Amino acid sequence: MSASMVSVWAAIAAVVATIFAQATSVRFHQRRAPHELAWTIALAMFALAAVALFLGDSTGWDNGTYRAFYLLGAILNVPWLAMGTIHLLAPSRIALRIRAGLIFVTGMAVGTMLASPIRGTLVAGHIPQGRYHFDALPRILAGASSGTGALILFSGAVISGWRWKRRRGEAGATRLAYSNLLIATGTLVLSSGGLVKGWIAVDADEAFAMCTAIGISIVYSGFWAASARPPARSARRNTLPAKV
Repeated sequence: MSASMVSVWAAIAAVVATIFAQATSVRFHQRRAPHELAWTIALAMFALAAVALFLGDSTGWDNGTYRAFYLLGAILNVPWLAMGTIHLLAPSRIALRIRAGLIFVTGMAVGTMLASPIRGTLVAGHIPQGRYHFDALPRILAGASSGTGALILFSGAVISGWRWKRRRGEAGATRLAYSNLLIATGTLVLSSGGLVKGWIAVDADEAFAMCTAIGISIVYSGFWAASARPPARSARRNTLPAKV
């Protein structure tokens, strides 16, 4: 039952992320906002990682599905989520330089995952753990990139809250603080599968898959809040007396 529920949650996560990626892609092509491009890339990676999880759980893990799952889910996804936050909060010149560095890291990660051997046997019915199957470099990349990305996301929520406190009356500041808080919360849910296992009667794999589906929905709600247009201000009526 556990394995089938992992597949169900993985399929839900893949569908949700695909729909959301399409929505952010449309918004990017309409507005050309760089944070929406970063989020589209992150959501597309997330959808592909969820597909790899579904295939690995339902048909058995092989080297291809596990490499895709680890690369897109464990290494690259959170940094590209964080790139959207950087575009929202940092000056454009700095954000573009960071994005260039992230593109370089993305290429390095792809090369590393293609070249790294997978040790041991990938057991059907269980999500493999990198510490048992990869050498040091892929695991260092996963820890460093995801840890740095998560730190940026949570820092973005704090900075947005501070700016909101200073500019509380401005609708834009409130919207930005709310969106970054949701994105940080969703990221926390994505990484909380082990905690959920202790709260409800599910095993670790099912808890991970369930948090994946729920977390991406919360993350996208943050995207939506950040990208929503503020309500148009009502035009002030001309109160001057009409000229005769």
